[in-house]
Amino acid sequence: SAILVFTGVPFLFGWAEPVSVDMIRLRNPRRDMALDAAAGPLTNLALAWASAMAAHLLFLLPNEAAIWVAEYLERSIQINLIFAVRNMLPRPSLDRGRVAVGILPDPLASPLARLEKFGLFILIAVLFIVTMITQRLGIEFDLVGLLIREPAIWLKIALFAVTGIQ
Repeated sequence: SAILVFTGVPFLFGWAEPVSVDMIRLRNPRRDMALDAAAGPLTNLALAWASAMAAHLLFLLPNEAAIWVAEYLERSIQINLIFAVRNMLPRPSLDRGRVAVGILPDPLASPLARLEKFGLFILIAVLFIVTMITQRLGIEFDLVGLLIREPAIWLKIALFAVTGIQ
């Protein structure tokens, strides 16, 4: 899906199962589920950071190899940042909904938790309805870009500033 974001394809749908968690082992189920669900996006951020840090070692490589490795490190950074952002969208059908349920107050968390089994259908409906309405109104509106591409670009700018990459 990261490739789709950069190639401009509006969206692709697939199906994934939520991570299986043994609720009995959780001391504070609501908080611990949120932490468990945040592990994926945090891993993506760590991988992007590792790729950025590896770019500081490019001077050790021969020129042609450094160019090739730099391109792949750049792609690794982009893909991992896109996954981190995408994985934090609070879609009730997957783990990100669990993060939202873990941090929202009870009056908001309970209805969101009940939507979990309908999350993919809600996402598809919203994407189609928003696209259809904006097209009919003659408005150019890129929902995927707004929700995923733009935050990923901001994260990349921040990552490059923190790691000293130009």
